[in-house]
Amino acid sequence: MIDEALLARARAAAEAIAPLAVQIEKDRRLPAAAVEALVDAGVFKLLVPRTFGGSEAHPATMVAVIEEIARADGSAAWCTMVGATSGLMSMHVDETVAREVYGPADAVTCGVFAPMGRAVATDGGYRVSGRWPFASGCEHSKWRMGGAIVMAEGVPSELLPNGSPDVRSMLFHADETRVHDTWDTSGLRGTGSHDMEVEDVFVPRERSFSIISGTPKHAAYTLPFFGVLASGVAAVGLGIARAAVDSFVAMAKTKTPPGSKRTLAHRDLVQMDVARAEAKLRGARAFLYDAIAEATASPSLETRARLRLAASHAAEESAAVVAIAYKAGGGGAIYAKSPLQRYFRDAHVVTHHIMVNDMATTLAGRVLLGVESDTTTL
Repeated sequence: MIDEALLARARAAAEAIAPLAVQIEKDRRLPAAAVEALVDAGVFKLLVPRTFGGSEAHPATMVAVIEEIARADGSAAWCTMVGATSGLMSMHVDETVAREVYGPADAVTCGVFAPMGRAVATDGGYRVSGRWPFASGCEHSKWRMGGAIVMAEGVPSELLPNGSPDVRSMLFHADETRVHDTWDTSGLRGTGSHDMEVEDVFVPRERSFSIISGTPKHAAYTLPFFGVLASGVAAVGLGIARAAVDSFVAMAKTKTPPGSKRTLAHRDLVQMDVARAEAKLRGARAFLYDAIAEATASPSLETRARLRLAASHAAEESAAVVAIAYKAGGGGAIYAKSPLQRYFRDAHVVTHHIMVNDMATTLAGRVLLGVESDTTTL
């Protein structure tokens, strides 16, 4: 399922990004050199159909690529995930729009699905206003998407069959939006996930679509958008966890505690910690890849639920693995110079994403138990 050529390009990008990790954290955004490395690796067009110049890669390749970038820097991997999954939107718009937005070799897009905007239908399109938090990668994206509820006389006018409002995604050019500097967080500080705002912007109808009720115009994948997105979020956690374990193992092999003649690696508790961390990480990773393969082959309600469960599980286990490495790292892990403290902060921020939080796990459980549920975003 994994395209080794694309993975090799991701490794090259990771090598270029790794030395920039401290700067990324300090500046709270990706520097131009990091963005350029990701563009050159083609990560932002991983899921764009080939007809629009993308790789049309298997979702498993996307996960592997994100993991590789995350080993170098969690924030760069998060921006990779956002850009790559945003590329799926190319399947929901007309060919002319898809080529304009997603076709250029240096196309970088981002978006927030949450319907924080309000739109009013007008001739040829919509007038849109709104403010979206968590707009990861907005500062280096040329096109930005925001979810909106279409209103008429103060009430939603585009409804789903169950009577709830549909969410219409709107594509804005970067210069039509305003970015508010709000992203000052404990982890993933370099993602630049600021608030994005538009005020009474006209969006042509062809630059709008519904992920929920619409039918893809260029079907390249059988997996639903939300399952792919959740997998990408989980991949960030897995890559960070891999880096944390590798970092601790390298330290344990060389660090000799005061009063000891042997390295940390010779301590029973350290050996147990490393073994447990490795087992938890590999188990969570295997479940995710297995669920992706299963849902790709047969995208039923149950396999989609297991995919979401696997993604949530991977995010949770990744944070748990990093916590093991951080604790085992001792007093040295608390210093800013230690990568372990950054891995700890980044991995725990990953678990807060709505695609992999407790609500996602609960939804998967409801489906597996046969309890009636709203599976719109499954």
